[in-house]
Amino acid sequence: MTTESYTCVRRNDNVLSSTSDLSILGEGFDASKETFLFVSPHDDDIAIGGALMVLAAIAEGIPVHIGIVTDGSAGYCSMEEKETIADIRRAETYASFEMLGVPVENIHWMGIPDGQTARYQGRYAAEPGTPGEVCGFTGMQNVITKTLRDVRPTRVFLPTSADLHPDHKITHSETMISLFHAAGTIWPELGGPIPAVPEVYELAIYCDFPSAPEIQLQVDSDTFQKKLDSILAYQSQKQIASLVKSVSAAGPYEQYRPIYWELYDLKTFLPLFEGAPAPGKSPSGCKCDCSCSG
Repeated sequence: MTTESYTCVRRNDNVLSSTSDLSILGEGFDASKETFLFVSPHDDDIAIGGALMVLAAIAEGIPVHIGIVTDGSAGYCSMEEKETIADIRRAETYASFEMLGVPVENIHWMGIPDGQTARYQGRYAAEPGTPGEVCGFTGMQNVITKTLRDVRPTRVFLPTSADLHPDHKITHSETMISLFHAAGTIWPELGGPIPAVPEVYELAIYCDFPSAPEIQLQVDSDTFQKKLDSILAYQSQKQIASLVKSVSAAGPYEQYRPIYWELYDLKTFLPLFEGAPAPGKSPSGCKCDCSCSG
């Protein structure tokens, strides 16, 4: 893949602009200084919703890391595979990301039991051998913070908050708070703080975005086929052929929704309370004689 084989389009107040590189992701983009981290609830989610962005980043020489939250143990489609499905899916994951050009050492397994993210929210002390245990603790905020500090990404991609799958929805919320943990000095045993909170983008896997995406990536047919092949690597998932068919029918596109931080600022709302009557005085416009206060 070359930088001429894909086009990025950004929608800003309904004005469209396009580039043949990833600079459209935002101000300050510098491929030589970027590191991307894709946080994936399950091993196959990024192939489905973000493979084209992975390919585009690698084409520009940007290091790409994949953080896989769950262990795949709930993904068996036959009783014969119930005890071995996690190992099968791990092998499929390596094969899938090899097709996309992601090296094995850039795949980070967090070890949270598949389908149990609700039980592993937060961070709490754990014995060695406990699922997801790192530095004497487990929980999604522990393992995601550790991954963020190890990778030190400039941009993070994760499933949309509107996805109905609990593992996807919880991965989104736990990653968002972990971004702030990772940028602070809390939990020093997990490593030093990252320099700044990364830019964050939502990708769609099964469900729609909560609001319209602003970025679209379009690729050529050969690059698109790499995405389809990377999805097909997950042959243990019996519905994979029908999924590839629907992805193929949609065409060689992916869309992304930047997340803009909206931290609380008290001053934003002060004007809403201006002009209030003094205590005991009637509000403006009161027609009664009772000196009511509203």
